[in-house]
Amino acid sequence: MRYMIWLLRAVLFLILLGFAMKNDQPVVLHYFFGYEWQSSLILILLLFFAVGVSVGVLAVLGNIFRQRREIAILKRELRLKNKLVSVGENNPDIP
Repeated sequence: MRYMIWLLRAVLFLILLGFAMKNDQPVVLHYFFGYEWQSSLILILLLFFAVGVSVGVLAVLGNIFRQRREIAILKRELRLKNKLVSVGENNPDIP
């Protein structure tokens, strides 16, 4: 199975490398106020892909931190309840 995954990765890399080799034409991006940027198409696509991934990761970080905080609170409550249960088992006088 491990070899199949590496074979799939190699095939995907070769396909993307071929895509990059075929799309190396210069492209001009026009900005406001007459500014423009000229670069190869694959470089611009890679840049915008990286920016999109970064924005996506930043959008998810808030939820991840909130969930971690909630998990920590729930673990603390569980430890406290387990301590109370163990105290109750050791001390039969407590109802």
